[in-house]
Amino acid sequence: MKRIDLLKVDHSIKIGDECGSIEPNIKEDCIFYEDNKPVGFFIENITGKLKQYIEIANKELRSKNVPKSTMKRSSGLNSDAKEVLQYSTILGGIPPKPHMRRPYPTMSSVHNVKSAQVFIKAMLLACLEAEKVVKEIMPEQYDFQRKCIEENVPKKFRFGNLFTSSISNYNIPAPFHRDTANLVGCVNVIITKKHKAKGGNLHVPDYNATMDSSNNSMLVYPAWKNVHGVTPIETLDDKGYRNSLVFYPLKSFKKYM
Repeated sequence: MKRIDLLKVDHSIKIGDECGSIEPNIKEDCIFYEDNKPVGFFIENITGKLKQYIEIANKELRSKNVPKSTMKRSSGLNSDAKEVLQYSTILGGIPPKPHMRRPYPTMSSVHNVKSAQVFIKAMLLACLEAEKVVKEIMPEQYDFQRKCIEENVPKKFRFGNLFTSSISNYNIPAPFHRDTANLVGCVNVIITKKHKAKGGNLHVPDYNATMDSSNNSMLVYPAWKNVHGVTPIETLDDKGYRNSLVFYPLKSFKKYM
């Protein structure tokens, strides 16, 4: 895999700023290094069981079998852009939400939905396969993150061995933000499914790095570390979409060990 050294650049982007359309400059298999240490990687096209499980999960997500939080809003391309259907589904551990009168963690209610069981199983199997890829390419990161999860997250709130949760986003761009709720030192896995759509690339302004959200791509990155955003998504016809299937580690469970 190609080596890419991440070098800091000056920019004026702040948390909450909208992420505009930016063409990807990272499109091929590579490992990201910072201060001579591997911090993540990008794979243009996943293969094998991981690809098979993601195909099943993607199909189930787009069906009526899986409960979703839905909305209709602008694609983000411009002020006159048409409204598009957007939705998301969360699996695994859900942190406490005192503002919603739930001061304790729980598991996603989707786990209790009978029709969603194929989706849940496919996502869990995909998660475990993705972890194998992390272990192969970044073995030290795998060992660190597995230990971090074991020390900070009760088994009942884990999703796989390296994560607590998963979110699947359909046609959702994102303004610039940083995943401050994540366990420090850990990485996210982002797998993309795309059909007749453009955009949806992840941009990290600290390094002027934009990762291609090509179909079947896999991005591993420490989302807690840098401000990042997702560029607008343009569907090319009524059947077009861009899904991101994400596995991530939250730090809200330590006190419940």
